[in-house]
Amino acid sequence: MTVTVDEQLAISTRGLRKTYRRRGRRMVAVEGLDLDVPAGGVHGFLGPNGSGKTTTIRMLLGLVRADAGTAHLFGTPVPQRLPDVVDRVGAIVEQPKFFPRFSGRRNLVLLAQAIGTPVRVVDKVLEDVGLADRGRDAYRGYSLGMKQRLAIAATLLKDPDLLIFDEPTNGLDPAGIHEIRATMRGLADRGKTVLVSSHILAEVEQVADTVSIIARGRMVAHGRVADLLGAHGGLEVRVRVDRQEVASSLLTAQGWSVRADGRHLVVQGTEHPAQITRVLAASDLWVEELVPVRAGLESVFLELTAGQGPEGHVGAPHRGVVGGSSPGGGSPGPHPEAVVDGVGGGAA
Repeated sequence: MTVTVDEQLAISTRGLRKTYRRRGRRMVAVEGLDLDVPAGGVHGFLGPNGSGKTTTIRMLLGLVRADAGTAHLFGTPVPQRLPDVVDRVGAIVEQPKFFPRFSGRRNLVLLAQAIGTPVRVVDKVLEDVGLADRGRDAYRGYSLGMKQRLAIAATLLKDPDLLIFDEPTNGLDPAGIHEIRATMRGLADRGKTVLVSSHILAEVEQVADTVSIIARGRMVAHGRVADLLGAHGGLEVRVRVDRQEVASSLLTAQGWSVRADGRHLVVQGTEHPAQITRVLAASDLWVEELVPVRAGLESVFLELTAGQGPEGHVGAPHRGVVGGSSPGGGSPGPHPEAVVDGVGGGAA
């Protein structure tokens, strides 16, 4: 059967499926996934823990073989022809390893020499990720955010068209998260395609142009962030009022959705918050506080994935497929295959 693929898509999968065997049971990680990531911009890949995000990324990179379905990177079938397209792809799937005693720049120079990239490129990629002033500092003194930015710099040595980052802000403080967000946005603004898997939805909403939301290995929503918020993220109104149960009954009788949130009621279904005040005042209930809030990506995510946690599903096994060791059996260092072949557990 001939599969028609839009070569304007950076990533395209059809019917992608992967199962794992655990304790004698077959567990579904990805079930018939159709994923399209347009070339250019930042694409958020969202889903609850165990929903199949990392497994999908591993299948795209040839780290895990799919049971069924097809996957293409820039119109090229993978993993069958991954060598043809791997130079256009950079990825960080697990925490990359670098020589802690070497400077960030020295680590990148070693990687550049291993893959045949001119050493002059090292200073450029350090500038691209905002580490030009810290490149000669020892890696062991880097903050978590700086370490993640160095990993991104490692992926840029090949000047890839597509960058895939799996939970790049895990463990970072707000400043580190801001650094990575700014780096991803800057890469997209230069024409790169960035696929970012993350559970920090507020951050994704600020940086992503398009998103895909999966649950239990299946696609539940995809499209432009603005379109998803418009379709699912209607107006919410936070209301503080005495006699919450009575107020909730009155508002529910209007056909509005009402839920309690601490000392507030959260009301959905009305585009005119003043209607809430009118309904409650008619029954001698006086509003103490009323705040209209446009639902964000997190609210849409929770709505679409409610009750669709990882039960009966399993994520990809955590394996450091590609590693390396420093001379003398010391700390692990950067492995050139992690940058060249896109099949490593670190920076690909």
